[in-house]
Amino acid sequence: MFTAEKNKYPLSRYIKLPAALLFWLVVWITASEIVGMELLIPSPYAVLESFISLAKEKDFYISCFNSLYKVVLGWGAGLIAGVILGIITSLSSVLKTLFEPLLYIIKATPVASFIVLALVLMSSKKVPVFTCALISVPIVWANISEGINSPDKKLLEMASFFNMNRKKKLTDIYIPATLPYFSAAAKTAMGLSWKAGIAAEVICTPSGTIGAGISNAKIYLESPSLFAWTITVIILSVILEKLLGFVLKKHGGTL
Repeated sequence: MFTAEKNKYPLSRYIKLPAALLFWLVVWITASEIVGMELLIPSPYAVLESFISLAKEKDFYISCFNSLYKVVLGWGAGLIAGVILGIITSLSSVLKTLFEPLLYIIKATPVASFIVLALVLMSSKKVPVFTCALISVPIVWANISEGINSPDKKLLEMASFFNMNRKKKLTDIYIPATLPYFSAAAKTAMGLSWKAGIAAEVICTPSGTIGAGISNAKIYLESPSLFAWTITVIILSVILEKLLGFVLKKHGGTL
């Protein structure tokens, strides 16, 4: 009976999101009207006008591509490093003891500190990539380690009883057990990498990036442009998340 009632109105789930967005749009318009200063809270119309103006420029798409490239590159590097560290620290207690303090240091240190430190050691163009990689490593590392240690002990005992070779254990037990952890780590790391990468660009302001656009809008007090760039960041974040989810599901990952 509950299921029947739930499926009675299938369109409700398609109405909820637009209704919520409409509510916050009204709140935005109201706040803009009350404040009455475009510098503090620009109207949705002014932001839309600024967004359309940006979308007409070639540099806008170049900036989006450059930021996406840097984030994906850093995320990919962090993914590989995290998987390697997760595997070797799970197989060796000595290496786990050796690398564990590094994991806690990376997790505990604020992103801004890493960005400033990286600026001293490398060019501003490389900082976003480095930041995204550094953010991704501990997430993937911890999840891969947990995934490797997740198989049921009884299942492993049964595999040993039937003299299952190492390759068979790897493909039939360890990889399937670790895949959900890898998928969750990849998705979480991507979300955090995108935020950290844009933050690094705002601080470092490498030319031809979204972060530089945000920084310039802030410097010149162009609030509609600042909001338009922020909306761009949100849209690209959603696209990245959906695309990654599709790829992971297609290749056997579960989210």
